[in-house]
Amino acid sequence: MELDVALIALLFLTGLGAGTVDAIAGGGGLITLPVLLTTGMSPVEALATNKLQGSFGTFAATRYFVKKKLVDLSQMRLMIGCTFAGAVLGTVLVQLLDTSLLATVMPLLLVLIALYFMLSPRISDQDSDQRVKPALFAFVFTTAIGFYDGFFGPGTGTFFTVAFVSLAGFSLARATAHTKVLNFTSNIASLIFFALGGNIVWLAGMIMAAGQLIGGQLGAKMVVTKGTRLIRPLIVTVTLLMSAKLLSDQYGEQVIAWF
Repeated sequence: MELDVALIALLFLTGLGAGTVDAIAGGGGLITLPVLLTTGMSPVEALATNKLQGSFGTFAATRYFVKKKLVDLSQMRLMIGCTFAGAVLGTVLVQLLDTSLLATVMPLLLVLIALYFMLSPRISDQDSDQRVKPALFAFVFTTAIGFYDGFFGPGTGTFFTVAFVSLAGFSLARATAHTKVLNFTSNIASLIFFALGGNIVWLAGMIMAAGQLIGGQLGAKMVVTKGTRLIRPLIVTVTLLMSAKLLSDQYGEQVIAWF
């Protein structure tokens, strides 16, 4: 890639904005992937480079949440290990299997999740009753969501947050903090395999990573200071946008041809 001043600025600002949004509500890939594709990268290079730069944003958010004691990493060892294993398996299988079924189902599922965040009384700034034991939560749910992130990806942060709120009984801010730890884990797992395949555009990715480091910390600060009144509407908005994008990617050309 040839990087001029304008493109460097675009990549940095994209990383900054995406890192901020992703730390609060997830969905940063909605911002970063289209920009990476416009630079002339192949889809595989864009996905790989996106994992690189996104890892820095989730790291920055995770570090902030740990410092603020919203997360105790020693209590998340099993969840981290299960998420990593699931993401590795998903990353390997995506190269062998067809993802078209997931592409069809996901928009509807994301809309249902948006409705859950709009209507559920369980979503608040206070913890609620735990519905599943920590070991079951780790082995079943974090493994499955980690696998999904490696295999397909869109909405992973939202799925983690829903699981923490509805099953583990976390407050929305605490769920968001724990989500970033597991997002970082699954990103690293996928990144390792993309790096082994030689698909990462390192220079572009590191420029975006600089923005992600700042944005991830800014977004994490907003989670701590604003809580549910910021996170809830932003998650609903981002989730509906992800659904619309997936529908557009799948059916956009058919609709245009019909008209």
